[in-house]
Amino acid sequence: MLDPALIPPVGPLAAPAEQVSATFTMCGSGRGNACIVDGGTFKLGLRRIRITGIDAPELAEPLCPHEAALARKSADRLRALLNDGGFEMRAHRLHRTDRYDRELMVVERNGISIGGKLIDEGLAHRYLGSKRSWC
Repeated sequence: MLDPALIPPVGPLAAPAEQVSATFTMCGSGRGNACIVDGGTFKLGLRRIRITGIDAPELAEPLCPHEAALARKSADRLRALLNDGGFEMRAHRLHRTDRYDRELMVVERNGISIGGKLIDEGLAHRYLGSKRSWC
């Protein structure tokens, strides 16, 4: 079933797509303009982008060994997906940022949701308003 949070908005709620082409590293692994924070968040220059509609395991403060291992896999997979080539980002709905001031974006390549791929691969949950346990 398609998750409405992963579908880009149309009409008056739609923002123009931003084309992105960058080489992503893991944040903290050296200098770079683009890096992966965790399986649901990345940095692009000074911007922090959260993929809307998903909740990925936490790299920074995992609650159990299973979450720690899955967080690494999720972050590595997001890096691989973003490094597969150019992609589009689009602000979703009326909420442009989250409570941590990260930009909320639908991220797609050729109409395929990157967040949806992470969910399908078991590396993220659908975000339904609160975090679910990975432990």
